[in-house]
Amino acid sequence: MTLASGIGSWPGERPREAVVTLRDLLGEGIPHLPELPARGAGADMIGRGAALLTDLHVETQPYGWRFVDRSGRDEGRARAFLREDLDELAEAYDGWTGPLKLQVTGPWTLAASIELTRGERAVSDPGARRDIAEALADGLAQHVAGVRRLVPGAALVVQVDEPGLPAVLEGRLPTQSGYGRLRSVDRGEVRDGLRGVVEAVEGVTTVVHCCAGDVPVQLLRESGADAVSLDTSLLDGARWEHVAEAVDAGVVLWAGAVPTTGAGDWRSARDRLVGAWDRIGLDRSALGDLVVTPACGLAGTSPTSAVATLRATGDLASALTDLAAA
Repeated sequence: MTLASGIGSWPGERPREAVVTLRDLLGEGIPHLPELPARGAGADMIGRGAALLTDLHVETQPYGWRFVDRSGRDEGRARAFLREDLDELAEAYDGWTGPLKLQVTGPWTLAASIELTRGERAVSDPGARRDIAEALADGLAQHVAGVRRLVPGAALVVQVDEPGLPAVLEGRLPTQSGYGRLRSVDRGEVRDGLRGVVEAVEGVTTVVHCCAGDVPVQLLRESGADAVSLDTSLLDGARWEHVAEAVDAGVVLWAGAVPTTGAGDWRSARDRLVGAWDRIGLDRSALGDLVVTPACGLAGTSPTSAVATLRATGDLASALTDLAAA
């Protein structure tokens, strides 16, 4: 049966409303803990991810987040936002026994986005890269354990968000001056850092998400995650072939097939996805193993549009279930 889920972010500033809305919209699929970046610094994906880093501390600067020696107000706000969200999650999912997804910003996107005290991106320093990956793995394991206590019957899913990974891998990140580019990070190091985070959470389904057009599908597969989540509208022929190889190897595709703008036309999304599926030679019966999602997060849309997009995602899941069974 094809399932529907969301990516993570959601419009608005009210966690209770968001948690309940997503539970009701995705109750037959895979609902998730929403992220509400409209609340400000600390509710954004970088601040939220940084708040999980064990023994590493951050604060905001006019240009973004920076590592510091001790915890302060900005980090405290990020942790408070997460506690508030988890309180709402525990209430809304009391007695829940189905799947439930959490999102966390991956180590490479964090390293590319947070600056060191001296001003350069953390990804430029090998020691900082290692520390971030290890601190995130430890903090994520603690986070998952906490959610298990709050919703003990849930089948947890962890999505590791890595929109910045391609730029790290290809050396496209600008230096602080803006006149140069940081050196690319070795592919093996990128893979191993991501794998360490994936392997830190036991007994949960793991998904690595990257919505970039130049997504390194093979590397995501090598991370050991159970699934890869991609914006399928951006995949070229070669990447679709890599998707086929991953699916044949047992990796589940989370297909970001529903546009985040417009009226949520699930029929055209179905035709594009099924057309690509047929071209790469996968059996239509395997469509039943997919999870379908919007192409990206929905924080930048209106609440009405976000709801319409998730309803279209549910309609697409139903249509693909029927095609797989035909």
